[in-house]
Amino acid sequence: MFPTLHRTALAAALVLPAALLSGCSLVQSGGSCDGSDAVRKDLAAQPVLSSPPDGATDPEGVSTGCDDDSPGPAWVHADRVYTFTGTRQAVVEHYARTVAAQGWRRETDSRADAACWTRTTDGRHLLLAVDFQLGAWTPAPDPGKGIGYEVTVGSNADGSDDGAGCAD
Repeated sequence: MFPTLHRTALAAALVLPAALLSGCSLVQSGGSCDGSDAVRKDLAAQPVLSSPPDGATDPEGVSTGCDDDSPGPAWVHADRVYTFTGTRQAVVEHYARTVAAQGWRRETDSRADAACWTRTTDGRHLLLAVDFQLGAWTPAPDPGKGIGYEVTVGSNADGSDDGAGCAD
């Protein structure tokens, strides 16, 4: 009855005013970081954040944050940056041994520049990443003649595993 363009325009003409009048948004917003302090504190206390290989140094300590700027649950995380005089392979091998003993399972969809593990603790799905891409840090750590890497333990604010993965 109506050409495709007219049906689309008609649908938009009917949906937009209804959404505006009802107070609903057509754009799904992210979850909230409200009340995430306790979760951030728990993540910062994860033993893996304080389990670097021998010879690694930590110039800043643990930082925490909550990101609620994307659709879906807010992302709560604790991060620690290390410098290390060894190789990436030595870092990954160290964490593979260390986190296996702490109950973490290796993710098969890890990115090429990161190694990832998951586990569930007290009903909360956790993601652990050892990441060698530090370009987002300001200022970026100076590893001297070695390498820099970041260890992150994160979780959706609601504790679900919905969308939480290392391949992102």
